[in-house]
Amino acid sequence: MKLQETLKSAMWADFDAENSFPNVRPLLAHYTSIAVFEQMMANDEVWFSNPLYMNDLEELRFGMLEGANAFRSNVALRNSLSDDAKHEKLICYFDQLFNEFDTKHAFHTYIMCLSRHDPKDNDGRLSMWRGYGAGGGGIAIVFDTAKIEANEASPLIVGHVKYGTCEERRAWISEKVQSLADILNGQLLSDDDLFHAAFHWIERLKTFALFTKHIGFREEEEWRIVYMNERDPQETLKEMRGYAITQRGAEPKLKLKIKPLEGLFGQDLSFEKIVERIILGPTTSTALAADAVRRILGKKDKPTLAEKIVPSSIPFRP
Repeated sequence: MKLQETLKSAMWADFDAENSFPNVRPLLAHYTSIAVFEQMMANDEVWFSNPLYMNDLEELRFGMLEGANAFRSNVALRNSLSDDAKHEKLICYFDQLFNEFDTKHAFHTYIMCLSRHDPKDNDGRLSMWRGYGAGGGGIAIVFDTAKIEANEASPLIVGHVKYGTCEERRAWISEKVQSLADILNGQLLSDDDLFHAAFHWIERLKTFALFTKHIGFREEEEWRIVYMNERDPQETLKEMRGYAITQRGAEPKLKLKIKPLEGLFGQDLSFEKIVERIILGPTTSTALAADAVRRILGKKDKPTLAEKIVPSSIPFRP
């Protein structure tokens, strides 16, 4: 048990220190189109996307593949074990876990992407409008995370994205594998110990892959809420799996209901509670457009949200 605790601490200490959600509660903005916004308000839900369909071509793949290769080929890790048979067993356990994620869970991993928002900002970030807010014609929903009662046992993980070059991300992987080798070195390891070494590595690797991006995306200041299917053995959110028809065809979505959910959120969860403001994109910041959005909210029985609409004043036209 002590070895398992040491492995867990070595793998997770950095992530836990940076993303302690009860202590870090920023405003987070979700940029989207008016059409998606209308569906969200109509159905009281937010949409999560599968990372394999997102605009970063390296999403998930880079971290998983680089981490797998480093783990399999690391000389220090091999030398830390007493014989080749134990190393082969360690790699075998890792490959089994990797294949299980690849075939059973990767397709049911979903991400909601948000951008850290300055409380004084009523304009939004231009790059986000261009990339995710319908070219400036969409909406930014600003959530106050301090009003969300999160449950640590939830299959939803909240954290901010770290940015780095390919070399920097590979260096992180190498350092983590080296720390794993240091822990295992000289230990009398059972098969159970070897399994847990592989397990803690792949679990941390999945989170690394989901919460890191190329440094070129750094201006987004992204935060993520990630749903991991393997952390939900009771399949509490299975009924919320859906789809959306986009320019790329049908895409899988997780449509998370904004309502009290046992084991996930507290008893008082609604858009009216957690939405801090709604920013109209710079190309639709007219009195007529604002009135139309208020009408959407009125039709969806959310009049209090209509009072939170602010127009972006960025002088941007596509």
